[in-house]
Amino acid sequence: MGKLKHTPPEYNTSGGLIMSSRRIILLAIVLALALPLAFHGQVAIQPREKPVPKGTPTDKPTLRVDTTLVLVPVSVNDPLNRPVSGLEKENFRVFDDQVEQTISQFSMDDEPVTVGLVFDTSGSMGAKLSRSRMAAVEFFKTANPEDQFFLVEFDSAPRLEVPLTSDTGLIANQLIFSRSKGSTALLDAIYLALHEMKKSKMSKKALLVISDGGDNNSRYTPNEIQNVVRESDVLIYAIGVFGGGSTAEEAGGPGLLAHIAEQTGGRMYEANPVELPNIALKIGIDLRNRYVLGFSPRNQQRDGRYHKVLVQVVPPRGLPKLRAHWRLGYYAPAD
Repeated sequence: MGKLKHTPPEYNTSGGLIMSSRRIILLAIVLALALPLAFHGQVAIQPREKPVPKGTPTDKPTLRVDTTLVLVPVSVNDPLNRPVSGLEKENFRVFDDQVEQTISQFSMDDEPVTVGLVFDTSGSMGAKLSRSRMAAVEFFKTANPEDQFFLVEFDSAPRLEVPLTSDTGLIANQLIFSRSKGSTALLDAIYLALHEMKKSKMSKKALLVISDGGDNNSRYTPNEIQNVVRESDVLIYAIGVFGGGSTAEEAGGPGLLAHIAEQTGGRMYEANPVELPNIALKIGIDLRNRYVLGFSPRNQQRDGRYHKVLVQVVPPRGLPKLRAHWRLGYYAPAD
């Protein structure tokens, strides 16, 4: 037999062993295959668990927190019906279903607003139509450049005549051609205006209703509109153009307009021609300068029930008794 040829190892100049590159590669492959097998069944890498918040039950996979913040817009007037500014949080008390709440947020609301003009052109308006136009024109004089408006006219049925716009001239021009005719669908017009208001992206929204309040042709009932108004976040102001009517509907007009407006924290003003500019100015100031009181109800029960809200004003020393107007209630969330 021939002798096996023995190849002596090679060393570098410093005495180190030199292995061929092929042998190094083979050794690396063997190690790569062997190591996972050696540790199989012994080591498992798990994603790091997130720390559990203190107080979280360990037998529940998730934690759900529900918080309700109720915001109540409030306007304040002195005995002469002039707006009062400069009050502080300590000058207000808020009650939710007769239980006093802690006011956690307080601000003076002065932001751009979207106003929907709900304008009565029914036959009962007649000669009162010119006074209604005058009221609208005076109100527009208080507008700010950032404000938006739209126009809903109504007689036997409501119509969206001018969609959302910043150009009050478009609405003024439309009102010039309005004519008195037909019956009165006031409640339907308010419903249509509230639906149109949903297109606005502004946080402050209001309707200005100019009418004699004599509804006699609406599909919606006063109770149905009251529920819709309560669920909305829209303030409603009304300018009542009364006089000259003899029907039961017209006689009940002032009460209907006042009730709808007061549900939202707004007000109803009677359109005495001499006082129209002053009325429009009052509404403009009242709408754009309102206190906003925020509280988290002590009763967090999610029953969908309507809660009545009461606001009391504690005048600073030296001021007379003040009168507040606010949204009269809210619906609690429902599961």
